Amino acid sequence: MIAAIYSRKPPLKDTDTVKELIQLLLQNQFQLMIAGPLLEELRKHMPLPESTMAFSSYDDLKDKAECLISLGGDGTLLDTITLVRDSGIPVLGINIGRLGFLAGVGKEEIEEAVLSLANNSFILDKRSLLQLECNKPLFEKAPFALNEVTIHKKDVSSMIRIHTYINGEFLTSYWADGLIVSTPTGSTGYSLAVGGPVMMPSGSSFIIAPIAPHNLNIRPIVIADDSVISFEVEGRTDTFLCTLDARTETIDSSFQIAVRKAPFQLSLVRLHERSFLSTLTKKLNWGLDSRN
Repeated sequence: MIAAIYSRKPPLKDTDTVKELIQLLLQNQFQLMIAGPLLEELRKHMPLPESTMAFSSYDDLKDKAECLISLGGDGTLLDTITLVRDSGIPVLGINIGRLGFLAGVGKEEIEEAVLSLANNSFILDKRSLLQLECNKPLFEKAPFALNEVTIHKKDVSSMIRIHTYINGEFLTSYWADGLIVSTPTGSTGYSLAVGGPVMMPSGSSFIIAPIAPHNLNIRPIVIADDSVISFEVEGRTDTFLCTLDARTETIDSSFQIAVRKAPFQLSLVRLHERSFLSTLTKKLNWGLDSRN
């Protein structure tokens, strides 16, 4: 079995954890593919088999890797969308970052996680993705997002006006700092921070949530995930920002943007005893009574 390992920012803060992971993978007869910058860093700290391969892109991984291990926090795991795309490669998130809501495996659980991969004794959570379409080149290589697509004002400019349509029918014009379209997975991220609802990851809906709206009667709305949401943006400045998860590009009013459900899903590896509800309680203190 070939396991690929990705991390966002070498040099690593937790080399011992990475060493433990690699040793466990090798002991369980895994062949390794390691992201190029990470591989260079690891060779400074430990010997690696000559069979270890480097990778840097989707093309390197497809038809080769049988799982991808993300080392870091949730932001690192979101990076993996551009690497796995529609390949179906399962992604396991090991949290050596901060929150670890998506990257749900802790350092103390690495051995259990590796054994689960080796024995094929894990659950695959299928997560919906958003796909961005545009009349101009935009995020051409990987126009997909696991958490959210956002349109946002740039820097400290005035609020923008986002004319929004659902399946071609006018919804409203948002006067706001920006607008978020979130998946159920992303409902515990940026959307939650602006007052959006928490959704079960298996839900068949998307959330449209304004960022600092000027209209006091505008609130987040939940729509069916077979909808096509389209936008026209205008403002006092010439340029705005469009983001897919943590990736950002600059646009202007000539960009006509539409968002729909992607034709494929991301497979997240979950250990048997983990569930969304238990993670919600543990990571976000859901229902915690501070009086106790």
